[in-house]
Amino acid sequence: MPELLAPAGGMAQLKAAIRFGADAVYGALPAFGLRAFAGNFTWEELAQALLYVHQRGRKFYLTLNALPYEEEFPALIDTARRAADMGVDAALVSDLGAFLALRREAPALPLHISTQANTLNSEAASFYARQGARRIVLARELSLQRICDLRQKLPADLELEAFVHGAMCMSYSGRCMLSDHLTGRGGNRGACAQPCRWEYALVEKKRPGEYWPIEEDGRGTYLLSAYDLNMLSHLPALIDAGIASLKIEGRMKTEYYVATVVGAYRRALDAYAAGEEAYRALLPELEGELRKASHRPFNTGFYFGPPAPMAGAAGFTQEMEYVAQVEAYENGLATLQLKNRFYVGDTLELLCPAGVFPFRVEGITLADTGAAVDTVSIAGQRVIIPLPHPAEAGDFLRGPNRNHRG
Repeated sequence: MPELLAPAGGMAQLKAAIRFGADAVYGALPAFGLRAFAGNFTWEELAQALLYVHQRGRKFYLTLNALPYEEEFPALIDTARRAADMGVDAALVSDLGAFLALRREAPALPLHISTQANTLNSEAASFYARQGARRIVLARELSLQRICDLRQKLPADLELEAFVHGAMCMSYSGRCMLSDHLTGRGGNRGACAQPCRWEYALVEKKRPGEYWPIEEDGRGTYLLSAYDLNMLSHLPALIDAGIASLKIEGRMKTEYYVATVVGAYRRALDAYAAGEEAYRALLPELEGELRKASHRPFNTGFYFGPPAPMAGAAGFTQEMEYVAQVEAYENGLATLQLKNRFYVGDTLELLCPAGVFPFRVEGITLADTGAAVDTVSIAGQRVIIPLPHPAEAGDFLRGPNRNHRG
């Protein structure tokens, strides 16, 4: 089975990813990681993260794929050397100069070529392999057939990684200047303002202040906003194509999102390992799982030809919302940290690595005072509820999203 690779914007997401079945995670330090507004990891937190994943037999890949200026090379090299000494399993780079410099100056650090490098053909992939790259994260614009053809022309020990789920960038494998132009925040420097997700309209020069929608539905006009990728129902084809690592996008996402999506893909891969019939039987349930986490409308990206439409995806939607996280479970009682309001009598779901278990809330007790209440609504509050299914710290509770738009 291929590796299941999950995003880790911080320690909470990392723990959720590992607990719900990721074989590896990718995350960043504050510099060079292309997600400047994720939680990211300090050096101290990186040491804790490496200990956590390695104790569980998993891997941590450090993203160093920002495009560096000349004066930043000393800091980049120092970062790579320190990361290698700490035991990072690999680093992702996109800039050719950064790749060559790190191969020379930090030879102990395995390197993966980021999707930002736009690797589309065997000549480019073979060049990186000859220079010592361990893995290529393929350009998102490749079809499945082209990936199959590419795999056949490459050395067997050169791994291929591909995105299978999450947000898609409107620009070519993420190389975009729109954010720089409109806001001064560089997408290739980790500070993208995502202007492709904004709502646009036309204005005629002689009629200032008069706007016409370009293409409109009930939610507005989203000319540039790409659909989210979802390849859950095509895992056998991805595996047959020779992809070694299935990558989930989302370092800006919550731990609940990571747990939901990673859990669905983990269960799908495990079912497929037992036989394709078991995998196909489980798919409807797992596709439903993906709709319970925040997402835009789904499509299959470029895997089966150019996506149609490429743009027009409105804002996020999700069928369920993150209600609480389990801190402890004993004698049928779960201690929770609250995220969103719920009531006595609500039907919630327990999300854990084994699956999903619905239950009715029979009572709520405030952990600090022991008072029985009918509802709770303060994020961070600790409460105790009867829970009919065994749970563990790190499991999640969720309930119907009362603001969901179908």
